[in-house]
Amino acid sequence: MKWITRAHVHVDRVACPWLIRRFVDSEAEFFFVAKNLVDEESKRLGAIPFDSPGAELGHRDGHCSFVSIMERYALADPALLRLAEAVNAADTDDLASNPYAPGLEAIASGFSLMHPDDKANLERQFAIYDALYAFFKLEGAKR
Repeated sequence: MKWITRAHVHVDRVACPWLIRRFVDSEAEFFFVAKNLVDEESKRLGAIPFDSPGAELGHRDGHCSFVSIMERYALADPALLRLAEAVNAADTDDLASNPYAPGLEAIASGFSLMHPDDKANLERQFAIYDALYAFFKLEGAKR
């Protein structure tokens, strides 16, 4: 499937493609366009919009798009839920509510400076989310 969101990825627009590729659609193809073109281009491409104003898979009830995607696709893995808490805190400017949120914000900012191309940025940051997911899986197994 094709998926589309706003250009210039940051925390949620990196975490969401990671979540989609790993748990929803392993063949996902991502498109990044100007904010005002998401609706038009989603129709033209037949792509599912996410993390864009008005999108079903966008911010809702104080939660980020990562949480919306988890709810829409009934993803309930405890490690994903822990990761969702961190992503949500980082993306909704509630950094103090989660110990991992400031790190996600810093990583997203640094990668954006190093890799301004959205697809290249994703390619490199997916390893960060793979590592965090593995960490939360291990943490859950210790309980």
